[in-house]
Amino acid sequence: MKSTLLTLVLAASAGVALAQSDAAKAPAKAAAKPAAKSTAAKAPASSTKTNTAKTTTAKKPAPAKGKLDVDQLAAHAPATEAVLGAAELAIAERVHVGALPCELGNTVQLTADAAKPGYFDLQIAKTRYRLIPVATTTGAIRLEDAHSGAVWLQLANKSMLMNHKLGQRMADECKSPQQVAVAEQFKLTPPPSVLDAAPAPAQLPAGTAVAAQPAANR
Repeated sequence: MKSTLLTLVLAASAGVALAQSDAAKAPAKAAAKPAAKSTAAKAPASSTKTNTAKTTTAKKPAPAKGKLDVDQLAAHAPATEAVLGAAELAIAERVHVGALPCELGNTVQLTADAAKPGYFDLQIAKTRYRLIPVATTTGAIRLEDAHSGAVWLQLANKSMLMNHKLGQRMADECKSPQQVAVAEQFKLTPPPSVLDAAPAPAQLPAGTAVAAQPAANR
């Protein structure tokens, strides 16, 4: 009898211990599952941020409205500079270089390129131009930057900078020391105007014989 009671007590104790063990394992498993789900839910968010960062870095910002992209300007600039001929080099020898004061407080810095005969670098404020001589029919010295449209005209008494693409004059009354001297001389002795009437032909005295013209000219 005692043996049977002892066996029942031991069996009951073992059942209680097993139940307690199962009850302790159940919350642990329940806690582990939400944690795993939470980690899985965060993973896509991290991936999305990485992709967004890559996409943002890859995109190049568009240039501001009204401004040209530097790459576009470089693409339109001449790749090489041609060697100038004898006519252009002869014009280049007559160009006045140096710091030339202009009206309205402007100053033009004109420099000859020693490495490229006939080429000139002109700077006004923060803008620079690359100029070469161009022949004219008026006798004025003309330098041009075909890329930007800048034109430098040198007259006897002054020089001026224009831009025919923009249709505006950028600097006027620019003078080298030689041009200052000519301008002062013009004040004392103004040059004849093209609007002045041509002088009348000299009258021949009465009775002066006139040579006969050749038959071909009659």
